[in-house]
Amino acid sequence: MTTTADLNRLATPPTFQSTSGARRFKNGFATALVYLAFAIAIVPLVWVLYTVVQRGFPVVLDGDWWQKSLSGLLARQSGGGVYHAIYGTLVQALVCGLLSVPIGLFIAVYLVEYGARSRLARITTFMVDILTGVPSIVAALFVYSLWITTFGLDRSGFAVSLSLVLLMVPVIVRTTEEMLKIVPDELREASYALGVPKWKTIVKIVIPTALSGILTGVMLALARVMGETAPVLVLAAYAPFINYNLFDGPMASLPLLMTVERNNPTDAGFDRIWGAAITLVLIITLFNLLATLLSRLLAPKTK
Repeated sequence: MTTTADLNRLATPPTFQSTSGARRFKNGFATALVYLAFAIAIVPLVWVLYTVVQRGFPVVLDGDWWQKSLSGLLARQSGGGVYHAIYGTLVQALVCGLLSVPIGLFIAVYLVEYGARSRLARITTFMVDILTGVPSIVAALFVYSLWITTFGLDRSGFAVSLSLVLLMVPVIVRTTEEMLKIVPDELREASYALGVPKWKTIVKIVIPTALSGILTGVMLALARVMGETAPVLVLAAYAPFINYNLFDGPMASLPLLMTVERNNPTDAGFDRIWGAAITLVLIITLFNLLATLLSRLLAPKTK
């Protein structure tokens, strides 16, 4: 007959001291490898950030950097700012987000809620996987051949946004799909039991429950496309002044500014490159912090 002491002894987990020396050595060796891999991965990141901050921070401390453009300045002249490039980067990214978020959200909802085992869903998943691995230069060349060569339209910031859509949609689809999958099925079943239609269950229950994770994925996708260089090189001409017309004329952006100034061997050119680099890092960091804040504010309450 099993006694209470026997049950307590069986329920007590084995202590670490009871394991063999070989297993302790393997555990310590694996732990050391993990820390070593982390150190190897973090050293280049810290080095890059330190270099960018060291060389670019003195440039962005100038008030003109955020309020003026480079209009009227020669390549060797110092001064001016990147207001025009900041505007172009933000506008192109925001237009890309306005086009990408509905498309990516609807695709993810269909894959998770409606067509989990259908042939169309399998084809859609396959195409999303292909788009995930498409290089940015390929997306830019596709939009160039369609928008400019076929339709005869001019290079513009809107063409850049269209190419960024091809890069942003698969990221949104994947993140939204994973967020919808982790919503408990019990919530859906409870809603169906109350007679709520499926579409209303998705809109009122499923999406709000996963909204914090979806917004985080959207912000991270925006941060990713804002640093792309190939689309702006192919689809937009550089202008040292601000252009408010997204559909016509050249439009600067921070990646395009850095690419253009790369051919400027003067000190002014190097200052603009490093200043634009740290400005882009700061904007992307701001987007990531905003994503973290939104995810915490919109996270479902457990109490």
